Amino acid sequence: MTYFRLAPPALFAVLVIALAEFALLPTLIALRFWDQPAGKARHAAANAFFEHLGLVGGFLLVAWPDLARPPSLELWRK
Repeated sequence: MTYFRLAPPALFAVLVIALAEFALLPTLIALRFWDQPAGKARHAAANAFFEHLGLVGGFLLVAWPDLARPPSLELWRK
C-alpha cells in the first residue's frame, strides 16, 4: 500500500486480506467443480474457481510487502 501512498499501509493491507477472504470463502462454497459431472458446466465452474483463486493470490501479493516491513511514518512527512 506504500507504493500507492495509502496510509496507514498496515490497515489497508489488513483490509485487502479481508477482501481476499471474502472472495475465497464463497468461491470454495459455490464453485464446487469437483462434485459436478464432466461436461461444459464443470469446465465453466473450474474456470471460475481458478479465476477467483488467482484474484485472491493477487490480493495477497499486494498486501504482503506492507505486512512484512515495520511500520514507518514516511508517508506522513511528505
